[in-house]
Amino acid sequence: MTTVYLIPTPLHPEATQVLPEYVLQAIKECKVFFVENKRTCRRYFKQYWKEMIIDEYTWHTIGEPATKAVFINTLKTNHVIGIASEAGCPGVADPGQELVDLAHRHGATVKPLVGPSSILLALMASGGNGQQFQFLGYLPIEDNAKQKMIRRIEFAAKNENTTQLFIEAPYRNDQLLRALLKHLQPSTLLCLAVELTGPTEWVCTRTVADWARDLPKLHKRPTIFLVLPGG
Repeated sequence: MTTVYLIPTPLHPEATQVLPEYVLQAIKECKVFFVENKRTCRRYFKQYWKEMIIDEYTWHTIGEPATKAVFINTLKTNHVIGIASEAGCPGVADPGQELVDLAHRHGATVKPLVGPSSILLALMASGGNGQQFQFLGYLPIEDNAKQKMIRRIEFAAKNENTTQLFIEAPYRNDQLLRALLKHLQPSTLLCLAVELTGPTEWVCTRTVADWARDLPKLHKRPTIFLVLPGG
């Protein structure tokens, strides 16, 4: 039976120390890799395992038209397969989920490996409800749709006591922050978890009113946004 390892990757390129030793052992077992970005993944693996000879392995990019068919054929070879995302855990807010689904459908053994998840790290550090939470991915880009979603998020946080988590493309972080401060109530709590595990990491939970008085710069800085009930 084919084994498929779900290989975690650092959230920050300088933070390979957060990965446990058994991740390296799993990488060494693999013969074929399905990755979100070949160039950055090869660089990460080489940094983590300096003796690795990149050309001795087969590499496929997740999301290309033929990838699913190639993955299914690879499952039949009984080669050990590794799936890696750009940052964090494969299959969590990540296109690798489709390959994991195929692995189960074709009887493979799926082994998730421990690694950093920005979603869970942000939740842990936010002070929000860790019993009930919802990850929403990306909010709508269009202004009216975004405003309606922000209002729904706040309603769910306050009326259902759930922590609401979401993300944005780093170059649009500042625009999203301004929209949140505009459409959330001043007493609502907003947590920003910025550059997690990196050397400039910071996490802070404040009311919307407090953030409005001291607006941080988030442009191109990976950030998890969390809305908590507040007062």
